[in-house]
Amino acid sequence: MSDHPCPCASGLDYQACCAVWHLGGSAPTAEALMRSRYCAFIRKDVPYLIRTSHPLLRAKVDVRQLRQSLSLEWCGLVVVAVAGGGPDDLAGEVHFRARFRHAGKEQVHEERSRFVRVDGEWVYRDDRGTLNRAASA
Repeated sequence: MSDHPCPCASGLDYQACCAVWHLGGSAPTAEALMRSRYCAFIRKDVPYLIRTSHPLLRAKVDVRQLRQSLSLEWCGLVVVAVAGGGPDDLAGEVHFRARFRHAGKEQVHEERSRFVRVDGEWVYRDDRGTLNRAASA
């Protein structure tokens, strides 16, 4: 058991997991990047979130929406499915559910994030549908 478990739910210590990417390393897979971005939301690491977004998205960052996401209390992450996104792929999709608390109520953000490689680095491209709903009891 880790003294400082990574919030991305990998089971690893933060320093051996997402900290590597947050400090400038390159995530080897789309799933690793998605997990590190979830962790960055918890840590409110805006520069990382922008750096790991597709270059076309960087210029269009919705600061209001980003602030709202950063204000949420993120409570847990589950990766549902991964398609592509491996070390030798050029694109991948990660389907995940992230629990969060807002206004005292626990909810679930479900998304299918798409990732691509740009100059050899994985970046977040967009999502293929998101759903926020109340968490089931």
